[in-house]
Amino acid sequence: MQQAGTGRPTHCPYCALQCAMTVTASGTHDGGARVDGRDFPTNRGGLCRKGWSAAELLDHPDRLTVPLVRDADGVLREAAWDAVLDLIGDRVPSIQAEHGRDAVAVFGGGGLTNEKAYTLGKFARLALRTSRIDYNGRFCMSSAAAAGNRAFGVDRGLPFPLEDLGGASVVLLLGSNAADTMPPFVQHLRGAQAAGGLVVVDPRRSATARLTDQGRGIHLQPTPGTDLVLLLGLAHVVVAEGLADGRFLEARTSGYDAVARGLAQWWPERVQGITGVPAASLRAVARLLAAGARRGADGGQGAYVLTGRGIEQHADGTDTTTAAINLALLLGLPGTVHSGYGTLTGQGNGQGGREHGQKADQLPGYRKITDPAARAHVAAVWGVPEELIPGPGLPAVELLASLGKPGGTRCLFVHGANVAVSAPDAATVIEGLRSLDLLVVSDFFLSETAALADVVLPVLQWAEEEGTVTNLEGRILRRRRAVEPPSGARSELWVMRELAHRLGAPSLFSEDPSTMFDELARASAGGIADYSGLDYGVLDGGDPAYWPYPAGSTGTPRLFVDVFAHADGRAVLVPVVPRTAASAARRPGPLLLATGRLLEHYQSGTQTRRVPALLAAQPDPRLQLHPSTAQDLGIGQGDRVVVTSPHGEARALADLTPDIRQDTVFLAFHFADAGSANLLTGGGTDPISGMPEFKTTPVSVARLVSVDDGVRAGGLEVVA
Repeated sequence: MQQAGTGRPTHCPYCALQCAMTVTASGTHDGGARVDGRDFPTNRGGLCRKGWSAAELLDHPDRLTVPLVRDADGVLREAAWDAVLDLIGDRVPSIQAEHGRDAVAVFGGGGLTNEKAYTLGKFARLALRTSRIDYNGRFCMSSAAAAGNRAFGVDRGLPFPLEDLGGASVVLLLGSNAADTMPPFVQHLRGAQAAGGLVVVDPRRSATARLTDQGRGIHLQPTPGTDLVLLLGLAHVVVAEGLADGRFLEARTSGYDAVARGLAQWWPERVQGITGVPAASLRAVARLLAAGARRGADGGQGAYVLTGRGIEQHADGTDTTTAAINLALLLGLPGTVHSGYGTLTGQGNGQGGREHGQKADQLPGYRKITDPAARAHVAAVWGVPEELIPGPGLPAVELLASLGKPGGTRCLFVHGANVAVSAPDAATVIEGLRSLDLLVVSDFFLSETAALADVVLPVLQWAEEEGTVTNLEGRILRRRRAVEPPSGARSELWVMRELAHRLGAPSLFSEDPSTMFDELARASAGGIADYSGLDYGVLDGGDPAYWPYPAGSTGTPRLFVDVFAHADGRAVLVPVVPRTAASAARRPGPLLLATGRLLEHYQSGTQTRRVPALLAAQPDPRLQLHPSTAQDLGIGQGDRVVVTSPHGEARALADLTPDIRQDTVFLAFHFADAGSANLLTGGGTDPISGMPEFKTTPVSVARLVSVDDGVRAGGLEVVA
């Protein structure tokens, strides 16, 4: 236990900004603590409402402290750790004997520490001997990762320190409401605001879009699902008006000719007809970006293109993100000192969580699991024959669709995720979870997924454990234990060690985070995300540590300064075209639902819905819709509404605002039960990344009218 009044430096458990904070234990045995902001380059001492209240969850009365097992009557009852682990150790081999090794699957999370994410991938492949592992980052960063890999040969959210943004005169921010989702980030946009160069693309006039008011920038409000066309229009202006950086393109890229030919058909007036964004605005933004790029090339205040989930969480999210990268490459931004391209990672360890083995197709170090050299290297570190490592598994949506199906998953382990709320087509996912022979969930609260489990394992929270996380800049940070955990909770590393022993797994499984980090470093050596020059001693020294950080180096704060990560050292411009439906001229159609986040809540809300102040600020799911749309539907402010899609229905309170397009409605995904936004989203995915379509689900909206025997819908369907 930390002594009262002595704080431990650590980092916030929520978003990928990973704000620095100090946690001071109460000095009692109730697990209480206080959070203070700590000066650090990303947050400069600031925290958001979620960060300031994070310690309230450490001694929350809902905390799980004893394992739970579902009995014959269907009730979760307390059980001893040894009995529960023995039960799992017996059931897993039995299920695999009947249904095959891949009948057991693992679903991980982007909030796990690097050590836990690495060990979970190893546990799946060596202890469970299954290929079926993926994680919730598939719903978050997969399109950006796929686009970055094919353009640059590597995926790191920001390939430059976040502080660099402060020196920009122009920032194009596409599909991110950072002012709500990571508020301390906004201070890095002040330079662009002061220069009148902040450009925000969002169908809503979000808190971030309002940062462009009073001459500080431009807000573009396209029709949902037309971001790719918008980006093609901007790139068309850059090429047609001779604004491209020819020297950069010649020296550092390939693929220009094919991309330029494809851009010829996307003149601004045509793009205006599809996106609703005025042609004059498209030309103004393209010229603004080009002017910033020229200033940056001359050593002045440059330009940056940044993407977020708003343009990535689509069935064409990889191509849309690629279009943003193409625009940045045409302007000569990536790999230069005063300009650049990046994507804003979402979850707390969303970067590190996708680097070290819990993705279906990857091994540690961001290595491809199909690469013979990668398999041989990792097998040597693990001390096992290469053939013991399974091949690629299924991406998240396919994995969840297989639950309980013939030839599919019969047993699922869930770590750091709440798929009953966060996964698309949630009703089908819940049905699949209920059909499993065995569902094992590790969590510190009884989430909606844990409530369906056969076995619930109580694990540690962020301030109760040591470890590392990697923030949106690719900077590896130390998480430090500040308070004592409840006596019955266990580290997931301990859980995996105990189960690996019961399952007769080869290789090392340790509950000591530094031991697993050292092995992670060796396993990553020579890979894209190389951590081999790092250990806890280096990280505790306080110097910035950006990967790749091979042995003997001091890390890489800025990628691509000399070469890109492809074999020829060049970045690749990839031609992309919109889907047929998106490229057609605008016409009346159903309302389009976009899902997203609120300032007060995080992910599925398992944590933030338990913080009284956060829940009081946003206690209910609220559907944002335009007053004109609401009037057509006979809906007033605060009315109860039902939202219906081809996949299901959800209920919410109407929130009328002129800050959203008339053809668009918005529902946050933090709520469960009848208010779950993912009851409405479907299982369609991007063919490259496996990203679900979260932003353009066709829906109808109607007012709910109470009657004697329940609730019935009233009102009219509207087209936009």
